[in-house]
Amino acid sequence: MKDVLTAPFMVEMIRTATNMYAHGWDERNGGNISLMLEENEVREYLDPEKALRIIPTGFAAPELEGKYFLVTGTGKYFKNMQYAPEVNLGIVRLKDRGQQADLLWGYADGGQFTSEFPAHMMSHAARLGVNPENRVVMHCHPANLLAMTYVHDLDEKQFARTLWQMCTECIVVFPEGVNVLPWMLCGTNEIGEATAEKMKTARLVVWSQHGIYGAGKDLDETFGLIETAEKAAEIYMKIAHLPRVNTITDDQMHLLEKRFGVKAREGWLD
Repeated sequence: MKDVLTAPFMVEMIRTATNMYAHGWDERNGGNISLMLEENEVREYLDPEKALRIIPTGFAAPELEGKYFLVTGTGKYFKNMQYAPEVNLGIVRLKDRGQQADLLWGYADGGQFTSEFPAHMMSHAARLGVNPENRVVMHCHPANLLAMTYVHDLDEKQFARTLWQMCTECIVVFPEGVNVLPWMLCGTNEIGEATAEKMKTARLVVWSQHGIYGAGKDLDETFGLIETAEKAAEIYMKIAHLPRVNTITDDQMHLLEKRFGVKAREGWLD
């Protein structure tokens, strides 16, 4: 079999995590990523019948039965991923209605997947119901989006409209806007369920005073979603204390809709 460290999905995961750390989004052991894999690509590198051990998940996700995931580990630092991927990452396959996972590779120090694993899996299930091509869930702590949740109304429509007004590309990149959760205790099934419900209508879910969840069909798309929203939040935080003389109007955003063939979330533009 081929060396799993040379697999395109592994190379891209390590590169993405390293880039997220370099952006300052994943301090210490903050943040986590899960990438759904196809069985045929896993079989090029691993024998799915040879599980290293079984890890309980603490939740049920019958719709993900038999699915494979490359997932960052709990307590792991993104800055170390490029140096010791076999310690900081793992490949698992869900079984028993998602209540257990076979570890096929990784977590070589005896660790396991991120404590946010339930939130990731619930979000995967929710996004697959909307878009069968979804493969990625990504969580991180971008400073400006985080700061914005302290000073901006958390109403989803207003929050999204502000982001749309900060950069011309925003309504093109995430026309469905962003959804927002109030502060909730992280690492619980409750925040996982709430996030999954929000994922049914948007690929970006802001966790107030904590960070953001993004979902997409690949690592690049998901990274780009968060990157664009964070850039918009950065601009907002630079100007929030100043009188706004100019802005991107709803009429101009309607022009962007027509130009790029997108449709803003129903009722969120005048």
